[in-house]
Amino acid sequence: MNSLQTITNHYLEFCQYQKRLDRKTLKAYRIDLNQFSAQIPANEISSITAEALEKFIATLHLNYKPKTVRRKIASVKAFFHYLEYKDIIDVNPFNKIQIRFREPVILPKTIPLHTMEALLAAMYGQYRSAECCRQKRNILRDIAVIELLFATGIRISELCSLKTSSINLSEKTILIYGKGAKERRIQLGNDDVVGILQKYSREYKKEIESIGYFFVNHFNRPLSDQAVRRMINKYTSLTAIDLHITPHMFRHTFATCLLENDVDIRYIQEMLGHSSINITEIYTHVALSKQRDILTTRHPRKNFHL
Repeated sequence: MNSLQTITNHYLEFCQYQKRLDRKTLKAYRIDLNQFSAQIPANEISSITAEALEKFIATLHLNYKPKTVRRKIASVKAFFHYLEYKDIIDVNPFNKIQIRFREPVILPKTIPLHTMEALLAAMYGQYRSAECCRQKRNILRDIAVIELLFATGIRISELCSLKTSSINLSEKTILIYGKGAKERRIQLGNDDVVGILQKYSREYKKEIESIGYFFVNHFNRPLSDQAVRRMINKYTSLTAIDLHITPHMFRHTFATCLLENDVDIRYIQEMLGHSSINITEIYTHVALSKQRDILTTRHPRKNFHL
């Protein structure tokens, strides 16, 4: 009997072992498909109709924001493609419905450059004035984390899972394993950033070699994303920065700054590890200051004498 729950479990195993999806993606799929199973009044896969899918989608719109609805629909749609691929269903009910809805553009939040500079200046000040070795070591690691986030636009998950073998400070390169097990290599272009990473690497050499991860905590374990969030909150509070800064905002700031400095968007796409240029294009909406500068200084109207 092709029960919905049984087939769902088989599909998640397929995603894990055949498609090699990462842990967070698998978790999202599991949540979305369990929700789908709970709301669809059918036990047999073959009895799920286009009408049932439309009712499910309507329920999603009542309870979630458009971006979340789109993700949940994508999860279920991928599941039904699997059912077709495995010949579990003869007709895919998704082929009989049209899914089109306007998703509002939510501009990514960035960190103003004067705020970014103030944050780093405060951290370096704390490092220089630290009264004990342990405090100095902790601040050194924190600076290395923030500098790398800003210098590369790396995701917080990628930073925390960065292996010792993936970072080559003599060649100034980092090998990053991103979403979908895709690799990308990023150059470290600033000597001050390389210098602080080298200093951190020497100071934490024993711990790094012990666990094989580049960033470690005081329990000799890989640094967690929660620890990085707490660290950022700590320094923004110390600096009296009136802005809630998240790790992902460093990524947004990295991309926006490059775009405003005339870097081709396809280079930015590659550095961020985006699978589609459509994802990267969100940053074109936030380059208003650059647009204002262009239209103020380069538009021919400024040379008119009337």
